[in-house]
Amino acid sequence: MNEIAIFSGSAHPELAEEICSCLGVPLHPIRTKRFSNDCLEVQLQANCRQQDVFIIQPLSAPVQENLMELLLMLDAARGASASRITAVIPHFSYARSDKKDAPRISIGGRLVADLLVTAGANRVLTMTLHSPQVHGFFSVPVDQLHALNELADHFARYDLSRGVVVSPDLGNAKNAAVFAKRLNVPVAAGAKERVNDTQVRISALIGDVRNRDVIVLDDEISSGGSILELLQHLRAHGARSIRIATTHGIFAGSAVSRLAAEPDVLEIVCTNTVPIAREKRLPKLTVLSVAPAFAETMRRINSGDSVSALFADEQPTFRPAAASL
Repeated sequence: MNEIAIFSGSAHPELAEEICSCLGVPLHPIRTKRFSNDCLEVQLQANCRQQDVFIIQPLSAPVQENLMELLLMLDAARGASASRITAVIPHFSYARSDKKDAPRISIGGRLVADLLVTAGANRVLTMTLHSPQVHGFFSVPVDQLHALNELADHFARYDLSRGVVVSPDLGNAKNAAVFAKRLNVPVAAGAKERVNDTQVRISALIGDVRNRDVIVLDDEISSGGSILELLQHLRAHGARSIRIATTHGIFAGSAVSRLAAEPDVLEIVCTNTVPIAREKRLPKLTVLSVAPAFAETMRRINSGDSVSALFADEQPTFRPAAASL
């Protein structure tokens, strides 16, 4: 590897340490100071001059605090004459603000993308953006990973002879098709309409789930409203068992407890793109690590190897499990 320096903000140092362990390099310390007027100051406590700098910081709660800390770290690295700065953002939460769907609102995803580049990011590494168009908000190269390999390896341990992958909405059906292909099972999807931030309405289910073992796949679970609504339809259409898989386990409030309380939900699987509080790690919750995937991608970025080669075999096609229900 070329000269590399890796730093982590305060959002998820455990993931950063695991990534560095996979790479066999140290995680350099930072110093964060809060002034009496509530302003932040960040100091990178290792040499950055002509280094390939990676700054790891998911935009998890508190999102605004972590975003500001990330911007300050990027600016500090640029001021320290880093040769290249990559913002490693395992969860880019502002990707949900991807369009103007009401009068006089901002497109937060594009604004935050501009802020990151202005602060000093030469490249962005992230995982499972909520919407494909967010990738185009950035004026610098973006490498977007996904956790389908990790999730598929986990579920491949089960008997999937009666399995089916279900997407809560058609927007996620493409990823669900890739996931189903890896597991060699059919795919189904819900027709979802969002009422507000925590409430959705699913009007129909496309595909057959009767007497099948369902794996619900979503990109992120925040309030859990979409999944709870989908569960009613799966029961009504005769699903035999239900497991839930997601990349970003936000689990705001009591979301994970509400999902785990559903008797026909056998398991909830997420990754560690965001920190999962100890009190939310219930027996039904399984947390998979994406540190090896990030470490390998960072190694490829540093050495100039292809990142897209990691996904060269993926050709998603949405084919419903059977007739529309």
